[in-house]
Amino acid sequence: MAITNFSESDLQVLSQKTLYKGFFTMEAYTFKHRLFAGGWSEPITREVFERGDAVVVLPYDPKTDQVVLIEQVRMPALGKSNSPWLLELVAGMIPANESAESVAHKELFEESGLQAKQMNYVNSYLASPGGTSERFFFYCAEVDASLATGLHGLDDEHEDIKLHVVSRAEAFKRVVNGEIDNASTVIGLQWLQLNYQNLI
Repeated sequence: MAITNFSESDLQVLSQKTLYKGFFTMEAYTFKHRLFAGGWSEPITREVFERGDAVVVLPYDPKTDQVVLIEQVRMPALGKSNSPWLLELVAGMIPANESAESVAHKELFEESGLQAKQMNYVNSYLASPGGTSERFFFYCAEVDASLATGLHGLDDEHEDIKLHVVSRAEAFKRVVNGEIDNASTVIGLQWLQLNYQNLI
């Protein structure tokens, strides 16, 4: 079966309305789109959570085959995970006037105190396209894991971050057993498990 080559020209935005504007924005879009069977859909209204784009950074030490994970509280995880304190990769929002790579370097230092020997772009992906326009730009940072110590984060952003240095195998085991259950970290550690031999 051939893949249908629909593009942006096959979707028409009929109206857009801002429902909420604060730290994040909620927009209501009414649109119609071409149908696989031919013709056009009826007008559809969907709310879209507009939070901007973000970087995700996987701090990895290829010499010791170790990963640096961060732990911090996530209110939306309350009642959804075993604990609202999650093991994650470094991440942060991309301001409009900054490049993804510069933000990757900045967030790595702010959240872990580490500086990348190399910052390698891996790929980008939509976080949850059924409800938000957010795109993650994923980087793998080569770091010296022996320097990963202490507590980190910005006071003015109310960040309280603890570092964990674990072997790649241990990190992936925590993905497999469900202890690590947030999407960007799962995706990053699965990528590492498939590609680490190219990094050592």
